[in-house]
Amino acid sequence: MINRRDFSLAAGALGLVAMSSYVNAQGKRVFRAANPNAVLDAQQAFATCGRHPRLGYFAAEGVDLEYVNMSSIVQAMLSIATNQADTGSLAPALFLPAVAKEPGLGLIAAYKWLPRNANVVIVNADSPIKTVRDTVGKRIGIRNQGDGGVTQLQLMYGELGLPTGDINFVPVGDVGVAATALKDNKVDAYVTFDTVGGRMEALGFPVRYLALPPQYARLGAGWFGFRKKDIQDNRQQVAAFCRAMAKSTLFAYTNLGQALNIHWELYPDSKPAGKSLDESRKEIEIILSQRRNNWIRWPDDPDQRWGASTAAEWKALIDITATSTNNPQLAQQIGDVGNVFTNELVTDINDFDKAAVIRQAREFKL
Repeated sequence: MINRRDFSLAAGALGLVAMSSYVNAQGKRVFRAANPNAVLDAQQAFATCGRHPRLGYFAAEGVDLEYVNMSSIVQAMLSIATNQADTGSLAPALFLPAVAKEPGLGLIAAYKWLPRNANVVIVNADSPIKTVRDTVGKRIGIRNQGDGGVTQLQLMYGELGLPTGDINFVPVGDVGVAATALKDNKVDAYVTFDTVGGRMEALGFPVRYLALPPQYARLGAGWFGFRKKDIQDNRQQVAAFCRAMAKSTLFAYTNLGQALNIHWELYPDSKPAGKSLDESRKEIEIILSQRRNNWIRWPDDPDQRWGASTAAEWKALIDITATSTNNPQLAQQIGDVGNVFTNELVTDINDFDKAAVIRQAREFKL
């Protein structure tokens, strides 16, 4: 949890120099996206593909995208607040406590880019466990004692009416180490993120994903945040940027292989060393096999608009975060949910021809 001292120290580490947004040589507003992974790999192809001149999604909107590498999610969030970056993915578990402790943070979630829940429960492909309900009484692998997977499984159990007080969580590390623990039957299931499961599969471990409880599955997992003042002063530019992101994501969902090819053409230094492009593409496609679906809303979602959220969703996220941070006053400290999210740009974001993007993606070949 972030307190004001942490905020001040982190902001100081960023220099707290108020950098204004800038325009490139082509006269386009460049949105600096904070990247907490510190490496611009092909998992970002859902966003970067739209920069290719043959697609021109960002150029057509009069904006551009530039990634700024950060060392952590906290640094990425604070870099937006202090104008070192213009946008980045907000993690509710960190964002909501930060707003509660520092009401003047000035950030708001304006575009939901992961409309489905990106948490997963993984078992061996041949496991007798078929549902989340079947994991009761089993050994549940998590990365470490402080891992968010603990809260996530408790939420799933809560929805299913299962006891949450005596779950047997076993720290087993990440990716390959965790997959080995599953394979060797040291744990019966593993709770993690979709891309971690994909990395396990890419390493050759046969795993299976359990269906998530229905309400839990519909909780969003990622939002692009912006400074409230940027939306106030540059509303059309922010909406245009998000619209280009929506087009790029739809293209990547429709034709992931070509989105990856585009990414590597635009960012040749991100090509994996020692592997052919075909090998690299197959690997990333496996890693993104679950994440790719999470870019898109559920088919029966009553609101199919790109980027949209609901007040009920954010109230649920606040309740979840209050539990995970042991802060029962969190909702009161935040106040109205309109302090942390907005749909005011959603109509403008969706002002594009979705069918045309899908058609272009299906026909595109680099």
